Amino acid sequence: MTALDYTFSVAPMMDWTDRHCRAFHRTLSRRALLWTEMVTADAVIHGDRERLIGFDAVEHPLVLQLGGSEPQKLAEAACIAEGFGYDEVNLNCGCPSERVQSGAFGACLMREPGLVADCVAAMRAVVSIPVTVKCRVAVDEDPARETLFGFVEQVAAAGCQVFTVHARKAWLKGLSPKENREIPPLDYGLVAELKAARPDLTIILNGGIISLADCAERMTRFDGVMLGRAAYQTPGLLLGVDTWLETGQIPKPPTTEALIDAVERFRPYIAHQLEAGTGLHGITRHMLGLFAGRPGARGWRRTLSERAPRSGAGLDVLDAALAPVRQNRDMPLEA
Repeated sequence: MTALDYTFSVAPMMDWTDRHCRAFHRTLSRRALLWTEMVTADAVIHGDRERLIGFDAVEHPLVLQLGGSEPQKLAEAACIAEGFGYDEVNLNCGCPSERVQSGAFGACLMREPGLVADCVAAMRAVVSIPVTVKCRVAVDEDPARETLFGFVEQVAAAGCQVFTVHARKAWLKGLSPKENREIPPLDYGLVAELKAARPDLTIILNGGIISLADCAERMTRFDGVMLGRAAYQTPGLLLGVDTWLETGQIPKPPTTEALIDAVERFRPYIAHQLEAGTGLHGITRHMLGLFAGRPGARGWRRTLSERAPRSGAGLDVLDAALAPVRQNRDMPLEA
C-alpha cells in the first residue's frame, strides 16, 4: 500500500465537499489529498451507501471522514469504507455543530480521549488502511495545552499516527459553527509545540491558511497543511499545488487561459453526470469562485447562479457562463 502524501489537503466541509466538488478539485490538482464531508457511522451502516459515500475513481487519493463515538459501529463503518476503496478513514473530533453535540461526538470527544483511543483501536483492528484523527486544540474553557497534549498522548497510544489539528478551540456554547471557524483565536504556536514534542507523529495544520505562500511558510514546522474555505471559495489556487509539491516553488497565479482549460478538462465529467440525471447546479455550484478577481468573473457567477438550477440546464449554460471570461481573458486581473 502506497503511503499517502499529507503535505497538502483540502478540508472536509459539510454541504461543500461532495463528490462533484472533489471531482472538480481533482481536475485542478493530481496530488492534493481530498476528503469527504463528515458522514456518521450509523449513516454508513444503515443508509444509502452509494449516495452517501460513493465516489468517482478519479478522486483518489481520498479520505472518508466518519462521525461517531461507538467503537464497534465505527469499526463496521471503517470496514465498509475500505471495501468501497477509500484510502483512509478519519475520525472527526472537531466539529462543533449542535447536531454533533446532541450525538456526543465531534468536538465533544476532545474531552474523552480514552473513548477516542478505543474507537481508533477498534477501527485499526479491522482495516488495513490508515485510521487518523482530526481535532481542535480544546473545548470551551478547557486548558488548551493540557487538553491537546493529553488527547494526542492517549490516542497515539492506541496506534493513531496522523493528527490534523484545527488550531482553534471549539466553543460548544455561544458560537455557531460558522463563528467557530472564525472567532476563536488561532494558536499555531501550540500546535508547533505538539509537533516538537512528538516528532514521531504526523501533524497537519488546519485553520486560517489562505494561500500557497502561507502553506509553504507553515511547512517549516509541520508535516502538512490543510485548506478549507480558501480552497473552496478560490479553487483556482489549487492549480498551483502540484507545481509547489513537485518543485518546492510557489508558482505565479494561474492565467485565465489555464483556468478555462481546467473547465474544459472537467467538461466530460459534467456531461457524464448530466446523462446520469444529475442537475447542472449540483456540479457548477462548486465552480463559482474559479475566476474570482478576474475580468468576466461576475458574468460567470451570474450565469451559473441563475441558469444552472433550471430544469434541463446543460452544457450550453456552461458555455454561456464562460463567454464573458473568454472575451476578457487578456485583460489584467482586477484589484
